[in-house]
Amino acid sequence: MKNTALDGWMATADPFLGPLRALADDLTERTGVPLDLSATLFRRARLAGFTPPGRISAGGSCRLLGTADGWAAVNLARPDDQASLPALLALLGTPGGDLITAAEQVTAGHFAESAQMLGIAAAAHRSDASGRAPVRAERHGWRQPRTLAGLRVVDLSALWAGPLCAKLLGLAGAHVVKTESTTRPDGARFGHPEFYRWLHDGHESLVLDFSSGALAQVVAEADVVIEASRPRALRRLGIHPEQFLAARPGRVWVGITGYGRQDDRIAFGDDAAVAGGLTGLDTRGDPVFLGDALADPVTGLYAARAVVRSLASGGGELLCVSMAACAAALAASAPRPC
Repeated sequence: MKNTALDGWMATADPFLGPLRALADDLTERTGVPLDLSATLFRRARLAGFTPPGRISAGGSCRLLGTADGWAAVNLARPDDQASLPALLALLGTPGGDLITAAEQVTAGHFAESAQMLGIAAAAHRSDASGRAPVRAERHGWRQPRTLAGLRVVDLSALWAGPLCAKLLGLAGAHVVKTESTTRPDGARFGHPEFYRWLHDGHESLVLDFSSGALAQVVAEADVVIEASRPRALRRLGIHPEQFLAARPGRVWVGITGYGRQDDRIAFGDDAAVAGGLTGLDTRGDPVFLGDALADPVTGLYAARAVVRSLASGGGELLCVSMAACAAALAASAPRPC
């Protein structure tokens, strides 16, 4: 792993990165792909000219709000989230009010639950810091050890965590097929173009009508699948990870979610980091955001290392990767409370 000087971004995150450095070193040893943690974690922030965050995230969409018993993050990343604000304020008992005042009247858990009921990503601070494993493996197929060279990776994910996993697998020799829906393209396409190119450079691109049944054929040809969907959404398309894994030895399926495959709550990088307690502290000891959507690249690294290890031991596994649990693993390693 390449050493880099500590700039403002890296310096704030550095106390939390011990487990990630060990993971990156292991990934490099297994694949030969060098990893610069500073560039991997903070490339988007530097390209976009973001400044280190406080209680508003670097990207500007997520806020940390004081509540009656602590802190909660709410992420208004999409136009629909903004449109749902009046309904959220009504649920919180402050119709016509503002989020800051509304949050102060309720507990962090109640605030996050109310937002999630409306499909808004939100989390109470440290609500998912239980110590569960960042990656949980379920075996559904036969083992057949393989390396990544020449394997076909179908990437159904979007934004950052899944695509970073796919990028690293591609650098290790896999053939990556970026697969998007005609009706729901990757939202990262509308962000910084150089960042999108960095994630997807050299990958094959497919844009399909998912309702046509074409996606099932693309998945059937894969050795590794990366996705970040709710399991029921995949089932509606006739795609079942368990069947995929059982059909041919040595396959691997990666499911990236905010809180686990059995939990329908949505998450983005900033709020998932808050849920896991991966936050900094201000001068009063209150939480502030750390990095730029930090749970996203952290999860991508955990997912990539999990795929490489699974393939080496024979595959046949569904790898369930939780963004909040990945964040919590780093938070728990810090030498100071967060």
